Amino acid sequence: MVGLAVSQLRRSPGRTVLTVFAVALAVLSVTLLASLGVGVVETGEDGLDSSSRDIWISSDPIDPSASGTENPIVGAHTVSAEVSEREDVSSAAPLAMHDVYIGTSPDDLERTSAVGVHETHDGFGFEEGEGFETDTNASDGDGVADERPTDPDVEEIVLDPDTAEEHDVSVGETVYVGTARESAPNYEFTVVGIAEYYSQFLGSDTEAIPLGDLQALGGTAGTDRATFITASVADGEDPNAVAAELDDDYPEYDVRANDEQVGAMIEERPLVIASGTTLVGLALVGGIVLTVNLFALVAYQQRDELAALRAIGLSRWVLAGTIAVQGFLISLVGGVFGLALTPLFAAGLNHLSASIVGFDELLRTPPEVYLLGLTLSIALGTVVALVTGWRGARYARLEHLE
Repeated sequence: MVGLAVSQLRRSPGRTVLTVFAVALAVLSVTLLASLGVGVVETGEDGLDSSSRDIWISSDPIDPSASGTENPIVGAHTVSAEVSEREDVSSAAPLAMHDVYIGTSPDDLERTSAVGVHETHDGFGFEEGEGFETDTNASDGDGVADERPTDPDVEEIVLDPDTAEEHDVSVGETVYVGTARESAPNYEFTVVGIAEYYSQFLGSDTEAIPLGDLQALGGTAGTDRATFITASVADGEDPNAVAAELDDDYPEYDVRANDEQVGAMIEERPLVIASGTTLVGLALVGGIVLTVNLFALVAYQQRDELAALRAIGLSRWVLAGTIAVQGFLISLVGGVFGLALTPLFAAGLNHLSASIVGFDELLRTPPEVYLLGLTLSIALGTVVALVTGWRGARYARLEHLE
């Protein structure tokens, strides 16, 4: 069977090359669609992981589609100060989100998202500038609501690279910022940095503004509202255990460890799971259909050879085994070729997605993706070739030669 299979493949080199190429395309479609499905789900997870925070305190409901603009936590600095005083917590700080309007001219304002934080850090990955740092007494309990300024104080902003390019601004220049088109011309902010840190976190262009300034712009300084209170646990502490204790101490809030927060945010966006699962499912179904059709054609194209072999007395199992060996060899070579092409195509598509939607790694290719492609290629290709070979041998009769 091996000898006959190799002989058939060598006898028709053009058909063999085209078949290998077809298998490679099938494997490539599987790996790329599967990596896109994995990337859709993991993109949000990476955003939270990159935040370097262990615990997230929130107050439901939070509408993800509204970019967290509800900011349901009242007296956020007081709560964060209380959390920071715990021995098992190293630091805590509130974080607010709000939609804002930004532009270099009062008549040319674009809506975008903003995150209010106390300070930026090296992890922002600045393309230009160094960010900002505020003195808002975030963790010492002195920043009570009635002492917080109702007008922007720091007036500095870190822009997303796309926003900076769209408005043609760089570090040191000023932009108008406000939560409404009417109020934005009243506030000028100095651009102190350009980074996409929170843009990767939220999946859209997002600017970083001092928390107090964002609260002042949004009119929530008096109530000291925030979307989250984030905390880092002390060295040696278990984030899940600390989160459980905080959940008991603050029953009015939802306290989650980082991994639990990932799950909660994904649950609130079922389309993310649905799209990721659909893409993986399409990869499997598409790969199976392509492979079945491919080897059905391979067996059909060899019907004269199969009839001749049957006429000299070879059994159906030998004929089916011959096609199965061909399927194994073609699937092995084509599968390896398809896997070799996967990182190249994935890199190109990631570059395209980065320029269009802002995601640098929308396609993820973990080892499981390669294993899926190779397994589907070899196992399915061999089995399908065996089945189609068996069915083809059934009709391999002398009449075909006549």
